[in-house]
Amino acid sequence: MPVGLVDEDRYDQYLSLEDVFQDLAQRWTLQPSAHRTGGPARYFTIAETGRRLGLITPNSHNFCESCNRVRLTCTGQLYMCLGQDDHADLRAALRANPDDDALAEVVRAAIARKPKGHDFIVDRRNVAPRVARRMNMTGG
Repeated sequence: MPVGLVDEDRYDQYLSLEDVFQDLAQRWTLQPSAHRTGGPARYFTIAETGRRLGLITPNSHNFCESCNRVRLTCTGQLYMCLGQDDHADLRAALRANPDDDALAEVVRAAIARKPKGHDFIVDRRNVAPRVARRMNMTGG
C-alpha cells in the first residue's frame, strides 16, 4: 500500500493483482469463493488443494466500500482509514472528560467521518504516498 515515505520509486514496487493471477494460474486453478470474514480480503479456492487463498488488493481492486475497520494506535489516535490522515484523539478526549458518554460521542463523530475511499493511486504521475505515516505507526 502506498503508505509512508520511501526512498525508492513506488511504481517499481507495485505488483498488479492481474500479474499475480497470471503467475498463479500457471500452476493452480483459482475459483472465486463466497467466503467472507468482514475484512477486506477477497477469497478464492485453490481447486487442486481445496485450500482458501485471501488477497487484499488496495490499489488494483479498491475495497473501501465494504471496509468496516478503524485502527487505534497505542497513543490513543483513532484512524478511520489507513489511507487518510484524519483521526480522532481519544487520549485528549479522555483527559478532558473521563466520562464514558463523552468518549462515546467522540468515537461516534469519528466513525461518521469515515471516508468512502482511500484514493491510493500508483502510476508514474502519482508515486508519492497518500499519507506520510508508515503502517507500523498505525497498525494494520
